[in-house]
Amino acid sequence: MKQITFTTTFSVFDSLDELDTEDKKIMQKAIEARERAYAPYSNFGVGTAILLDNGEIVSGSNQENAAYPSGLCAERVAIFYAGANYPTSKVLKLFISASPKDRELEEPIPPCGACRQSIAEYEMKQDVDIEIYFMGSKGKVYHSNSLKNLLPFLFEKKHL
Repeated sequence: MKQITFTTTFSVFDSLDELDTEDKKIMQKAIEARERAYAPYSNFGVGTAILLDNGEIVSGSNQENAAYPSGLCAERVAIFYAGANYPTSKVLKLFISASPKDRELEEPIPPCGACRQSIAEYEMKQDVDIEIYFMGSKGKVYHSNSLKNLLPFLFEKKHL
């Protein structure tokens, strides 16, 4: 038996104000998207904003449904929208803000497993790393240079 050790590095900003002007603007769009989330069951809003290589910024929010598996997370709403409407553009950066609707959350919330796999699909397809920034409703912002830091064992099409 042998062990495999992964080392990953994240940048941690103490607040939104530490981001550069462009990144702060895009995170603000994620926050605005979070405020538009349709989350009547969990009351947990998530917003995502994506910067494409053509300069477009697309956003999405989580959309719940009484038939729980029928809802969709904000990250997938945004990335699928980008893929459907800008199929030749590359996703450069993805910003996430998540928080319960009844209180402030300072803990940064990363994408769930299903969203990580969906983001991985786009990162592998475009062969360009996707930077990911995530936060709660306020407080620290975490930054990863690639989805690979969040999901080191990627399930890729080459495995099929």
